[in-house]
Amino acid sequence: MTAYDVALGQPGVHRGLPGTTLTFVLPVGEPLDVGWAGAPGSRARRWSTVSGLHAHPAEIHHDGHQSGVQLELTTAGARALFGLPAAALAGELLELDDVAPWLRALPERLHETPPAAWAALVEHTLAAALVDVPAPRAEVGRALARLTRGAAVQEVADEVGYSRRHLVGLVRAECGLAPKQVQRLGRFAASRSLMGRVPLAELAHRCGYADQSHLTREWSELAGCTPTTWLREEFPFLQDLGAAGEEEWHA
Repeated sequence: MTAYDVALGQPGVHRGLPGTTLTFVLPVGEPLDVGWAGAPGSRARRWSTVSGLHAHPAEIHHDGHQSGVQLELTTAGARALFGLPAAALAGELLELDDVAPWLRALPERLHETPPAAWAALVEHTLAAALVDVPAPRAEVGRALARLTRGAAVQEVADEVGYSRRHLVGLVRAECGLAPKQVQRLGRFAASRSLMGRVPLAELAHRCGYADQSHLTREWSELAGCTPTTWLREEFPFLQDLGAAGEEEWHA
């Protein structure tokens, strides 16, 4: 959970990148103006946004300032909070009224709360609202954990004692994505955490990509931009990392 109050300068569009967790945002001051990239019909201004697992970027339009609370939910966390598997939310942009109407008063309460107490209010409210539902099967939880860390699908199937086909069905039923997609998002999330810290060629090797070109293709598909474009947008103060190559940084 992150409470934020950020001045972004000029109005613009922020990329919401995919990952291995579901995103739950409670904005304060102004509703969150968000939609899937390339799908204008999905764009709306919402006082609460729950986005399921997805393999494409979101576009967050802002006026130069954003504030609120954002949570990253595991698939088990989504079950406990909303009472349903993450598969029911995959690829969706929803509001609390859609998934947890018993929490519909939370955005207004947050608006009336001093910023220093935002995190405590959200934590207390959500902890009190947890739903008593069966947890996912232990072997499915283990499989998801291994896949998000980049393990091969067949290797994971062997570890949990299922055929590859059976594992595909169980994972898809739990999170809405096939095991290969979960693995892909895990690798992407790992690369994002290292982006800007090491040269791209080294990053590609560390995160399990075939090479730097493979890394760039995956970023273009999942983020809607190359790694260097994302770095320029998010961290314009970063300088060339040398071994990454001048031509790559200025492509």
